[in-house]
Amino acid sequence: MREFKYYSTKTYGHETGLSAVFRQAKADSHCNLLHGYALSFSFKFGCEQLDDKNWVVDFGGLGILKGWLKDNFDHKLVVAKDDPEIKRILTLQDEGLAEVVVVNGVGCEKFAEHAFHFANDLVSEATGGRVYCVSCEVREHGANSAIYEG
Repeated sequence: MREFKYYSTKTYGHETGLSAVFRQAKADSHCNLLHGYALSFSFKFGCEQLDDKNWVVDFGGLGILKGWLKDNFDHKLVVAKDDPEIKRILTLQDEGLAEVVVVNGVGCEKFAEHAFHFANDLVSEATGGRVYCVSCEVREHGANSAIYEG
């Protein structure tokens, strides 16, 4: 992991309303059933030099990140592209019963990875490579979370 001098964090908490339904098809537990959570996303950003306003990142410029989170996790049914029932799940969207988002893997760990890469590309491009996403933590609730670090 890169070493930075400055860090800042941005959190989109459970109150943000990012409620998503998903299932872990390979699980040997009830997690193989469709179930949902109000997800929380926390990002840690780092840099070696602050900008001219003495900021790591301009939080006001993260609207694109919040929009991406809403597009992917706000009242969505998130399904892994290798889910054996994907065709059946996609019929829910065809019938107007769900908005389905297909991703390369589901669960907190994979959601953190997906969000990390989006956030990293966003802030790196916006700052000419000065800022990077250090980590992303996704929480299902107070007891369960996963962190992806770049």
